[in-house]
Amino acid sequence: MKMGRRYSDSDFGKFTLLLFFLIGAISCFAVYLFLMVVFRVNAASVVTMQDDALVEKRDFENLLSEEEGKCCRGVEHLELWGEAVRWGNDFRVNSSEDCCKACKNLCQGDGQRCLCNSWVFCGDRDACGPRFGECWLKQQKDALKPDRVNSGSRDNVMWTSGFVFDKGEGIVGLETDYGILRIKLLPDCAPQSVSYILELLALSHCIGCQFYRAESRGRFWDAKGNHIKKATFGPPFALIQGTLESHEYMFTDIPKEHCPAIKRGSVAWVGSGPEFFISLANHNEWRNPYTVFGYVLSEDLQIVEKISRLPTKSDVWSDIPVSILENPVFIRFRKIT
Repeated sequence: MKMGRRYSDSDFGKFTLLLFFLIGAISCFAVYLFLMVVFRVNAASVVTMQDDALVEKRDFENLLSEEEGKCCRGVEHLELWGEAVRWGNDFRVNSSEDCCKACKNLCQGDGQRCLCNSWVFCGDRDACGPRFGECWLKQQKDALKPDRVNSGSRDNVMWTSGFVFDKGEGIVGLETDYGILRIKLLPDCAPQSVSYILELLALSHCIGCQFYRAESRGRFWDAKGNHIKKATFGPPFALIQGTLESHEYMFTDIPKEHCPAIKRGSVAWVGSGPEFFISLANHNEWRNPYTVFGYVLSEDLQIVEKISRLPTKSDVWSDIPVSILENPVFIRFRKIT
C-alpha cells in the first residue's frame, strides 16, 4: 500500500519560510495600494483647494476691475493739495468725470508708477468764475494720506476732488485679534466713503470701532458664496456686522453712492453709516440697496469666516432673528499700501 510522503523537518522549514515570504509580500503590496489611494485623494483635495483659491482670486480681480470701470466720481466741496502733474490753468474739461478720467489715463496699472492719484476740478460756474472748468491732475506723496486744503466751512470750497488708486494702492487693514482684513477701497465709486475711511486711518486709534454681529453661511450658501438651490436665504445671513464710528471723530451721514449687488467680500454701509457689514455670500436677492466702498482681498476671507463662527447669542431686530457676538471683536485701522 502506498503511503503519502512525510515531510522532513528541513522541508517543513523551507515551506514555512516561503509562506512567511508570500504573506509579507502580499501585506506590503496591500499597504502600497492603500497609500497610493490615500495620497491620490489628498493630492486631488489639494488641487481642488488650490483651484478654488485661484478661481476666487480671479473672480475677485474681475469683479474689482468691473466695479472700478463703472465709476469716476469725486467729493464736492473738497480741495486736495499736492504736486501738480498737469496744471489746471491750461487744462480745462467739461465735467468732474472727465477730469477723473484724465487722471486715470495717467494711472494705467501697467506696473509703472502711477503719475496721477488725485484730481481737482472747478465745476461751479458762479463760484469758479474765470477758473470754471479747470482740471488739476496731482500726485500725492502718500495715496492714503492726501494733502487737504483747510478752508473753514466745506460750503465755501468751490472745488470737487477725487482719488485714483493704482492697482496695488488703496488697501487698508482692519486689524483684529483673528488677523488683519485687507480691504481694497473703491474711491472711483464711493469717494465720500473712502474719504471718511482715510480720516479714520489718520487717527492713532479707532476707539469704538468693532464687529458685534456674526452669522455664518450655514447650509444656504456654498464656499464660493453661491446660493444653494431650493435653500432659504437665512437666517443666518452670511455676514459680519459692526460700526466704524470712532469716539475721536465726529461722524456725519454719508450719502448713498455706488450700490452694486452684494457679493462675497463686499464691504458696505448699512444705510448712511457708520454701521457696516462684510458679506460672505452673493446676496443678489437684496436688490442693490447698499453703498459698497471696498472689497476684502480674497486671501483674507478666511478671517471673516473665522469671525462668523465665533460664539453668539440670539436677538431679534425688527422681527428678524440675528446672532450677536458674545464678545465684540475690536477693530484697529492699519496702513497697508
